[in-house]
Amino acid sequence: MLGMFRTQSSLTRADVMEQTGLSRSTVNQRLDALLAAGLVVPSGEGTPTGGRPASRFTFNRSRGVLLVADIGATGMRTALCDLRGTVCHESERTIDVADGPQSVLTAAQEMFAALLRTAGRTPAEVYGVGIDVPGPVDFGTGQVVSPPIMSGWDRYDIPGWFAAHYDCPVLVDKDVNAMAFGEQRTVHPDVPHLLMVKAGTGVGAGLILDGHVHRGADGAAGDIGHIPVHVADADDEPVCRCGNTGCVEAYAGGWALVRDLRAAGLDVTTVDDAVTLIRTGNVTAVRLARRAGRILGGAIADSVSLFNPRVVVVTGQLVRIEEQLFAGIREMVYKRSLPLATRNLQIVPTRLEARAGLVGLALLLADGIFAPARVEQLMLAG
Repeated sequence: MLGMFRTQSSLTRADVMEQTGLSRSTVNQRLDALLAAGLVVPSGEGTPTGGRPASRFTFNRSRGVLLVADIGATGMRTALCDLRGTVCHESERTIDVADGPQSVLTAAQEMFAALLRTAGRTPAEVYGVGIDVPGPVDFGTGQVVSPPIMSGWDRYDIPGWFAAHYDCPVLVDKDVNAMAFGEQRTVHPDVPHLLMVKAGTGVGAGLILDGHVHRGADGAAGDIGHIPVHVADADDEPVCRCGNTGCVEAYAGGWALVRDLRAAGLDVTTVDDAVTLIRTGNVTAVRLARRAGRILGGAIADSVSLFNPRVVVVTGQLVRIEEQLFAGIREMVYKRSLPLATRNLQIVPTRLEARAGLVGLALLLADGIFAPARVEQLMLAG
């Protein structure tokens, strides 16, 4: 029942009866329990006055708060959100994820504490903590498993680390899963099947199937950056950060573009440098960008054929070279995927941009906190 109040502005008892088919006595019993727990409150014109019973009720989004941290390779965004998952206050900081979990999570906790002070809230009011990271995550345990760029994080107990600060559930997920969920829920809410591709320093993907994040059996779904590819004009298969050779990311990732541009004698150090050079029209940089687009497009084409999404959203730093990148992606997808899978397909850049992970993580956390089994616990806790 709480799910109805979370997704609708306000409801009467009659509305709940009509939408659920439950009897009046059952609705009254469950609604009274939600009111007693403070999860639902009287709303608007129906607020009781002079002994008159309330007629409308709404989800009490300010009953507590959620804390989320979107951790990237070189930066972190944190936010304090209400219980609907709406971002209320946010901050960001430059970090190096390779510094290890103690350093990065301490920075996250410092940012969380500052956000709580800004909002005038206390740790006791935190209903959940959400963390996303740029590496493979065993969703059941919240542990990062053999991450290519996250030195020292392998199987680190992230939920356990936050247990010392907050008495609440801790959700840990892959960053692209959060991005995919945020984009689908806020930009494409009528699209139940969506593929989110992150083309930044590395390459990864998040899958939304039937409106839910598809993580696979162990949380490894969507790792298209490490699909092996054959590139005709390559003399040797480049070594990937995962340890294999010839991966999509080893050709089309931002770090690979930096490597190839430097090998060509060009003065680039970061992915942003590479993007700037491509945007200026440097012939070598543009050629490499178009090749990266075609290689990435081949991997996306395979994903389109396998999962048949309605929308493919591309995010990450390389979206800034949209002309070169999207030309290659569209060329390969429409060339290699069957017409049935592409006749209604949209391939678009992100609308949420750098905030996609933060927004999606907050919504994922809110959904998890208020899953039916958890609601029963919250009501018992009062």
